[in-house]
Amino acid sequence: MDNLQSHKKEMVGIAVAVAAIGVGTAYYLYLSKNTKSKRCLDPETFKEFKLVERTELSHNVAKFRFALPTPDSVLGLPIGQHMSCRGKDAKGEDVMKAYTPTTLDSDVGYFELVIKMYPQGRMSHHFREMREGDYLSVKGPKGRFKYQPGKVRAFGMIAGGTGITPMFQVARAILENSSDKTKVHLIYANVTYDDILLKEELDSFAHKFPDQFSIYYVLNEPPKEWSGGVGFVSAKMIQDHCPEPASDIQMLRCGPPPMNKAMAAHLESLGYTSQMQFQF
Repeated sequence: MDNLQSHKKEMVGIAVAVAAIGVGTAYYLYLSKNTKSKRCLDPETFKEFKLVERTELSHNVAKFRFALPTPDSVLGLPIGQHMSCRGKDAKGEDVMKAYTPTTLDSDVGYFELVIKMYPQGRMSHHFREMREGDYLSVKGPKGRFKYQPGKVRAFGMIAGGTGITPMFQVARAILENSSDKTKVHLIYANVTYDDILLKEELDSFAHKFPDQFSIYYVLNEPPKEWSGGVGFVSAKMIQDHCPEPASDIQMLRCGPPPMNKAMAAHLESLGYTSQMQFQF
């Protein structure tokens, strides 16, 4: 009798899990289907989008909001993918760079980019000079990352500097879908405290979804009062703050080339196979 009841409970649990995955996938497909006709991006042709709001976040970081053609238009960028932005450098020459918006296709009528403008950056010059009313040339989507709810049990994310944007987009898509139970463990590295992008939003995720989202900040030059990681992201930090190697987890990484190379070596040493890793 006990065995029969145990079997029934197990079958109910499996049914609930399957239903949850089904609902999550249905939500994803529904969103894709209902936005298909209104998508604005073109993978072959650059399109112009008007800057309607520029918000300075720090001395070298700003948030740029661009209007889409209609109030119910969506950008049409799959979760975790990026787009090419074209502009002019300080010499007036054409320059292109890939960026990931912080918005999703659930944000209709506009999209936003959080941009860090480096002194010698060619595309940084274009954004530094942009004013409300100017237009940005955009083409896409691009990228190999394809996400669907329930794709993995958990993500381990390692981001450096502006590499936070694709991680932020993926995390936000997961957390805003109540049917998606994927866990997110994020390590985010920067040089100084002021370099941390989207900190308010990331901290809000951790506060609202404590059982699903965790973040560990690492600073190379931390302030005196600092409880996070210090120096560079180490194998020990990954071991302590990310899911263990398993067939149903995936490690995502995005940062400067030297960091990506170092993280790949750390992950390999910890037993994460190439199938468990993805680099944006």
